[in-house]
Amino acid sequence: MQSPHDERASREFRAFLTADWKLWLSEYPELATVLGVPGFNDRWTDESPEGRRHRRDHLESLPASLARFDRDALGAADRFNYDLYARMVETARAGVTLGFDPVPFDLGEPAHLLLPINQMDGIHLTAPQVLELAPQSSVKDYDDRVARLRALSGTIDRVLRILEEGLRAGVTPARVAVRGVPDQIRNLIPADPDASGILATFQDLPPSFGSAEQGRLREEGRRAYRDSVVPALQRLLEFIERTYLPGCRESVGASSLPDGARLYAYLVRRNTTTELSPQQIHDIGLREVARLRTEMEAVMRRTGFTGSLDAFHTLLRTDRRFYWSTADDLVNGYRVIGKKTDPQLSRVFGRLPRLPYGVLPVPAYREAASPGAYYQPGAPATGRAGYFYANTHRVDTRPKWEMEALSLHEAVPGHHLQIALAQELDGLPEFRRETGPTAFIEGWGLYAESLGEELGFYGEPYSKFGQLTFDMWRSLRLVVDTGMHALGWSRERAIGIFRENTGMSEENIAVEVDRYIVWPGQALAYKIGQLKFRELRSLAEQSLGARFDVRAFHDLVLGEGAIGLREVEGRVQAWIRSRSAQ
Repeated sequence: MQSPHDERASREFRAFLTADWKLWLSEYPELATVLGVPGFNDRWTDESPEGRRHRRDHLESLPASLARFDRDALGAADRFNYDLYARMVETARAGVTLGFDPVPFDLGEPAHLLLPINQMDGIHLTAPQVLELAPQSSVKDYDDRVARLRALSGTIDRVLRILEEGLRAGVTPARVAVRGVPDQIRNLIPADPDASGILATFQDLPPSFGSAEQGRLREEGRRAYRDSVVPALQRLLEFIERTYLPGCRESVGASSLPDGARLYAYLVRRNTTTELSPQQIHDIGLREVARLRTEMEAVMRRTGFTGSLDAFHTLLRTDRRFYWSTADDLVNGYRVIGKKTDPQLSRVFGRLPRLPYGVLPVPAYREAASPGAYYQPGAPATGRAGYFYANTHRVDTRPKWEMEALSLHEAVPGHHLQIALAQELDGLPEFRRETGPTAFIEGWGLYAESLGEELGFYGEPYSKFGQLTFDMWRSLRLVVDTGMHALGWSRERAIGIFRENTGMSEENIAVEVDRYIVWPGQALAYKIGQLKFRELRSLAEQSLGARFDVRAFHDLVLGEGAIGLREVEGRVQAWIRSRSAQ
């Protein structure tokens, strides 16, 4: 039990965390919209020099703010919160010296201030997504959306100035990572305004608004789009095509950027929450690739195939029985897998999230450069469900044999289950419910794929081979990401090693490799996290024997939200000691 002094100290510390979280949401209103937090839906992040300086100054003030609290006077839970927050702040401050955005929270790949646009990120992709995710229930919601449209032009112009600054400083993305951007922008400014993803949410307004109000909102949205957004996007398109693309670097590795080796080492530490070096991670990847090739060959023999692994990969890429004929069939196939998974979850989890999830196709404006699937978290505060987005671009390259593993990763028991549970945890400060290290989140997603047999999947060898292919894919990431960004590998060499070791289509391989070029270090988080979860489960099983309870183990691992791998290990070891003592 906490003493009154502990309770007061913890209460004051929690008030600080809440206030600071709200301040950061006001600085990043797009994040507030995604999380369903009201009050910020009419504006964009201020990317002016003054806005950036204000955020950097606030980050630099946080160590002094934390020092005002006596850590030892806090209760155990808040000492943990204190340590997590202090580490996040120090990590972000280290990133600022390398040119990264000053936000302390883990929101995926850290954003470099001079690299604001590529075919995976940028205002041209953020704008339609955020407009789609904003609330759509009241007239005020749509007035906010119109205000945001009117403000978009200024934001785009500030991005243009940042791109110019990056060119002058010699800090640019690899050219291959930008070549898809012009078509992405064109998709937002079609001849018919109503076909633009930016105006999509104005097409089906709530009937409760009345026809006059609906007409006003549609007209104001179209006017803002026509008079402000389209000219700004055209300016961006012209600059990208005529100036930026020709000025981007040919090399693909982060090591070719100014201070690139130190920059990549930082991204490796931040994304994996470990002190592993790029070479150590590269070697881990090579070992995993060798192990998985042996397993894949054994499963291949179960299919009756008598040729080589390379020949089997060719069969998987080319045999039409492994592919759907329409996009609707592909999406519905994922929905069927989800319905089969849901009732099995209670076999391996004691606690399940309340928030539902759905399956949708990746929006057309971003599908060509997107991966095979991704998850968009829901917002319990507004009742918005989570969504598993399946890429239906060139449906003849999306094999059936990968669907079970991909669904388990992106929906349940992967991202949706983990993220929705974290959002519903009582007693945690907001930053722990809504954000977390990539190594935990993506490591859990990859670990979730391995639960297929326990949930009744991978019963036929092609689906099991698909799961091993996905594991191989993430192991190759360790080899390829470090190879390109630290060891001087070319894009072609990275594509070649994927072709040799997976049955992925040529298009999917190219999209994946280009993703690693765009996000140095991010791809390392999956396998490093998964290996830690597997290691800890094996440790618990061996230590506890018959007393091991998989449901209790999973509830423990997910019970504090997404935290660093060192913290997860400490919790599991303490749990093992406690159970052993019992």
